[in-house]
Amino acid sequence: MSSPERKEGRIPIIGVSACLFHQDAERTTFNGRPLLYLEQSMAEYVMASAALPMMIPVASDPREFSVGLSDAVECIDGLVLQGGVDMSPLSYGQQPLRPEWSGDAVRDAYELELVRLCIAKNKPVLGICRGHQVVNVALGGTLYQDLPTQVPSELCHRHAGNYERNRHEIVITEGSWLQHLYPGVVRALVPSVHHQAIAELGQGLVVQARSVVDDIIEAVRLQSSESFGPYVVGVQWHPEFQHPEDTSLLDRRPIMEDFLRAVRLRRDL
Repeated sequence: MSSPERKEGRIPIIGVSACLFHQDAERTTFNGRPLLYLEQSMAEYVMASAALPMMIPVASDPREFSVGLSDAVECIDGLVLQGGVDMSPLSYGQQPLRPEWSGDAVRDAYELELVRLCIAKNKPVLGICRGHQVVNVALGGTLYQDLPTQVPSELCHRHAGNYERNRHEIVITEGSWLQHLYPGVVRALVPSVHHQAIAELGQGLVVQARSVVDDIIEAVRLQSSESFGPYVVGVQWHPEFQHPEDTSLLDRRPIMEDFLRAVRLRRDL
């Protein structure tokens, strides 16, 4: 398959938040040392639209370094928040209902700060799965800690065995930004790997899609009255897990292409 046409000018540099493996003496990989990583599928999703992904590191003790997240944000043109471990309920003012839902407050603080810095610098943000939830919490929203417990439904949002092959249907909100990206599409299948979801919507966010069976929020966008105001979007599904030619699923390309269009517009201001 041929590469997408490259736009004139410098290739957009897209910061991608890191997934964290904290130090763990029982983990044999790298002798349990702390790790930062970027999923290959996410890197390739960004690269497929002629942009360069750059993983943004987070220090174990930022006070020891003269280079920090604000410096990283100055170097990038936009931010993608990738999926991963649960958010900590502490990050949105709640206590974990069960110990296994305690999440990762360290990663939360790092990604929430990245979102706030990017909004302040008018650098576009795209949140995917966990990243969609981070966007919501950054703007004052809350989450369901566990959908099967708090919103019982026949719909399966996460299946351990099927993982990225688990799919369900969404309905796109009429008149929404997402409908503009997918004209004529009302319902679509998406790959779903999550057990947490948006409960209370963050300030300024507008729902773009919901799951068909249980009405869970599946996509959001920050409403802005300015043409070149903050661009912040979140989707609960995983477009990066999809094969681009799989026509049974909602086409993954328009979301990334729209994000990069916003990146180029704001970079050139």
